[in-house]
Parts: sequence; C-alpha cells; structure tokens
Amino acid sequence: MKYQSQRVAYWYFLAAMTLFGIQVLGGLLAGWVYVSPNFLAEILPFNVIRMIHTNSLIVWLLLGFFGAAYYLVPEEAEREVFSVKLAYLQLIILLVGTLGAVGSYLVGIHGGREFLEQPLWVKFGILVAAVIFLVNISLTVLAGRKTAITNILLMGLWLLCLLWVFAFINPDNLSLDKMYWWMVVHLWVEATWELVMAAILGYLMLKLTGVDREVVEKWLYVIVATALFSGILGTGHHFYWIGTPGYWQWIGSIFSTFEVIPFFAMMSFAFVMVWKGRKNHPNKAALLWSLGASTVAFFGAGVWGFLHTLHGVNFYTHGTQITAAHGHLAFYGAYVALNLAMFSYAMPVLRERAPYNQVLNMASFWLMTGGMAFMTFVLTFAGTIQTHMQRIVGEYYMVVQDQLGLFYLMRFGAGAAVVLGALLFIYSQFVVRREVVKPGPVAVPGE
Repeated sequence: MKYQSQRVAYWYFLAAMTLFGIQVLGGLLAGWVYVSPNFLAEILPFNVIRMIHTNSLIVWLLLGFFGAAYYLVPEEAEREVFSVKLAYLQLIILLVGTLGAVGSYLVGIHGGREFLEQPLWVKFGILVAAVIFLVNISLTVLAGRKTAITNILLMGLWLLCLLWVFAFINPDNLSLDKMYWWMVVHLWVEATWELVMAAILGYLMLKLTGVDREVVEKWLYVIVATALFSGILGTGHHFYWIGTPGYWQWIGSIFSTFEVIPFFAMMSFAFVMVWKGRKNHPNKAALLWSLGASTVAFFGAGVWGFLHTLHGVNFYTHGTQITAAHGHLAFYGAYVALNLAMFSYAMPVLRERAPYNQVLNMASFWLMTGGMAFMTFVLTFAGTIQTHMQRIVGEYYMVVQDQLGLFYLMRFGAGAAVVLGALLFIYSQFVVRREVVKPGPVAVPGE
C-alpha cells in the first residue's frame, strides 16, 4: 500500500461486503416466497423483502464504487486523499441512512417508488454524502496527477451523484413521474455506472496485466464514448408504454441496440489486455473476477438486454420474468462481479498479506456465476411461457403464475448456490489461509 489514506477503502469494502451478504440472503428469501407465496406474509410482506433486497444491492454497490475511488485515486493522482475524516464521515452518513431506510421499511414507511423508496430524510442524507465525496475526491485529483482512469471515474461519479437530484422530483402525473424515475434508474445503471465500471476495469487491467497505460487509455475513451452515445437516448426503451409520444419507440429501439457495443468493447478490452500483457500476476482471483465481470456483463446487459429491447418485442415481454432474467445477470456481471474483482485485488494489499485463499475465492466465482447463469436461463424460459400464456393466450396473471411453480423452485435452487458462493467469497477475504509446513530432513542418530 503506497498511501496511508488508501486504508479508508478497507472500511468501505467491509461495509459493502456486509450489505452484500444481507442482499443475497434477502434475495433468497424473496425467491422462496415465489415458491410458497404465504411464507412470512403477516410478519415480513414480500414488498418489504424486495425493498431490502434491491436497496441493499444499490447501497453496497455504491459503497464499493466509493471505496474503489478512495483506493485507486491516491495511486493515480500520486497523493493522499484530501481529507480522510471527510471520507469516514461520508461512510457514517451512508450507513446511518441505510439503517434508517431498512427500519422505516419494516414499520411500513416508504416512498412507494421502486428503488427510490427511501424516506425523504434518507434521500437528503445520501445527497449530503454524495457532495462530501465529490468535494473530497475532486480536490484530491485536481491537486495531483491527472490520468484517463481518474478523469473517467470522476465523470461517472459526478454524473451519478448529480442525477440523484431527480430522485426528489415526484410529479402527480404518472407519466412524468416515470420519466423522471428512469432518469435516475436507467441513467445510473446504463450510462454513468458504465463509466465507473470502465475506469475500475481499466485500473485493474493496468495492475494485473502490465500493459502500457497509453494502450489502456485509448480503449477507455472508446468505451466511454459508446456508453454515453447509446445509454442516454437508450432511456427511450423505458418510455414505450408509459404514455409518452410514439417517437420514443423508434428512438428507444435504435439507441438501445447500440447499448450492446460498450459491453462488447469492455469484454474485448479485458481479454486483449490479458493477451497483450502476458504478466504472471500472483493475484489470479482478481484477474478471474475481472475477466468474468466483463464477459457476464456482455451477456447479461448486452445480449439479454437486446433480447427484449425492440419495441415490437417489448410490447409482449415487458414486466415478465424475462425482465428479471436480464436484470439479475446484468447487475451481477457489470457491477457485482466488478466490485468483487476490486475487493479481490485490494483487500490483500489493505490487509498487508499476499493474495490468500485464492482457491476458495475462485471457487466462489464459479459457484456464483454458475448459479446466476442457471437462474437466468430458468427465468428466461419462465418469461417466455408467461409471455405466451398471459399476453398472447390471455390467461389471468395469477393463473399463469401457478403454472410457473417448477421454474420458481429451480430459481430458488440457483439462488441458494449464489448465496453459498457469496458467503464463501466473504470468508475467503477475511480468514487467513493456513500455511502448510513441509517436514524437513530427519536427522539420523550417529550421522
């Protein structure tokens, strides 16, 4: 570890992994409710379980992004973080807000808007934390060396924080409400977060492969240009059926098609960097997660996103389990696996140990990725059947749901594999591997 202020990232990563464990356990619980709908219905309704599952996902991913910034920016800027105290204050505000939001959900207090259910005071707390972060990290970068990685990371994080302002706009008109809502949700995950992903992936490739910085930076600028070009007007694929003008069906279809390109570019970038670098880096787990993140993101966000993004197809498929299949694989590949790649790289350095428990770490990758892939296929088949029976044949929603029981049971099994993999990953980060002591030569009496 080159800079002492990088240590603040450890606490962000620790908080993120704690919420990661809560998030996947909440998802498993929600998956079981699909199998047995009345499970905990009186004590913990499904809508509360789902809010905890989705909100903890968003918060721990953001904690991972912020922690990654506090880890890599000092190295890139070649100076300490402007204020470590501000970084810890930001973390405390985010954790208090998270606990406050969960407590509110449990007693039935929430905003009612999917992903933005947080009470107003929590939203303001998040905004304050975002401003603290922007001031802290921007002053660090401005006072030090400027690189493509820090420029792209800052652009992504500035836009991410500024777009949060739209979370406060809640018009009475439902169409306007949904338009503003997607300006947070879509422009986060399909535009600004992609910039953060590209910057962190570029940093990891630089460290793990030994490729020249100039090569990495050229790739990053291409990825960023395609991400912003496709992602901003790609918002239109959410405007198809919410009461907006018909031209959004064409804008959304055309630009959403281009959204495959940045994810394909990121996957190609990762593999080309490894091929060019040919560096035998000791942290194989971090390299595996980096390659896995870019690959699964391409299939989850790119291929599965394209499957139902054209308005002629989306007319039948929107709101079905096909959406859930795309959402799970896309989030897992693009952001979950990327954060876990960063944790795998940085945690051994922060804990001042060589990469440890790599076999368990890599086993967790295959377990989680296999479970998520199986879940995606199951939900895709379930969504295809649901689309036909509900949207074509015209059967009632609950009648169709009853006939998807086998798929939901298989989805629960896949979720159990993901949870096991997640717990294995967390274990591998904190438990020290036992060193095997090889017996030395046995002394023979008289020699």
